[in-house]
Amino acid sequence: MKVVIANISHIKYAELICETIKESAKVRGTGIAERTPEYITKKISTGDAVIAVENGKFAGFCYIETWDNKSFVVNSGLIVHPDFRNQGLAKKIKKKILDYSQEKYPEAKIFGITTGLAVLKINYELGYQPVTFSELTTDEAFWNGCRTCKNYDVLMRTDKKMCLCTGMLFDPKQKKNAKEHKYNSKTLSRLKRIKQALFLKKKK
Repeated sequence: MKVVIANISHIKYAELICETIKESAKVRGTGIAERTPEYITKKISTGDAVIAVENGKFAGFCYIETWDNKSFVVNSGLIVHPDFRNQGLAKKIKKKILDYSQEKYPEAKIFGITTGLAVLKINYELGYQPVTFSELTTDEAFWNGCRTCKNYDVLMRTDKKMCLCTGMLFDPKQKKNAKEHKYNSKTLSRLKRIKQALFLKKKK
């Protein structure tokens, strides 16, 4: 399995990447901001993505976005094709794009928002820390990207202070040895349950 920096030879996978993201959102029943093939093509063309391919078959993908004059970097759109799940590929992709992001933007803070406990676990093991949304970018364009998420109304009701997603931040100036991180699954699972109970109760 090769996890590499995407290049123009990978543009042919753009539509499949978008379909995989959309189908994953349906299966999980959680919010994932949709992206168009044109947007994915742009990320691939500019070298702002990593892709996993095995014997010519698409396996996984993730891309880079920058905000606030490149002071914040987001590793977004993480997806693994169903045929390659439960093999540790997601973590390999996240590690690759985290290293690549630090190489391209050494002074930037790197963050992500997700509802998935599996991604929270991976992020934490790589050195990310849970944070409030106030510690993330204030760029309106980033938050507008959440419009296609099924939970967007929750984000709006809280004035963008919180949502079912959890924000996680990797600060290169405060990073710790990722090997020292012990994932507390009970704590983050409890956080997710509290959020779901709180917001679903408000929707009724």
